[in-house]
Amino acid sequence: MEAQPVLPNTFVIERSYPVPRERVFAALSQEDQKRRWYAGGDSAVFEMDFRVGGQSLSSSRMGPDTPFEGVELASVEYFHNIVPDQRIVSAATMTIGGKPISVALLTIELVSTDSGTDLICTHQAVFLEGADGPEMREHGWNALFDRLGAILPEA
Repeated sequence: MEAQPVLPNTFVIERSYPVPRERVFAALSQEDQKRRWYAGGDSAVFEMDFRVGGQSLSSSRMGPDTPFEGVELASVEYFHNIVPDQRIVSAATMTIGGKPISVALLTIELVSTDSGTDLICTHQAVFLEGADGPEMREHGWNALFDRLGAILPEA
């Protein structure tokens, strides 16, 4: 069986948070804080070794409101560049039911502003056969950054 063409895509998401960039960076880089906004569901697994060369592992079972109830959705992220309180560059592979569906480069930049911090996320990916596609992925990251914004004042 011949492979289907891949679908490359880039999108940028920007958020403004009313807290200092050190606070946003902590929520991105400390395992206990990132788990609160990034890992979801009762069956979620989340582990992170936040350093250049380190990796983050996450997996969960898809819920009843999805077309693939009970199927594992997993991601392995490798950290390639970290500038404390300013930038994180990582690459990630995502699988569904053990089958690769995407490979992505993620760049998160934090910029101090008079009212707090601007987060700029550039997501560059190639979507493979059976992938969720760029629209669903962008929707997912928007939801995650909304959840991040909800926990920032608490920590």
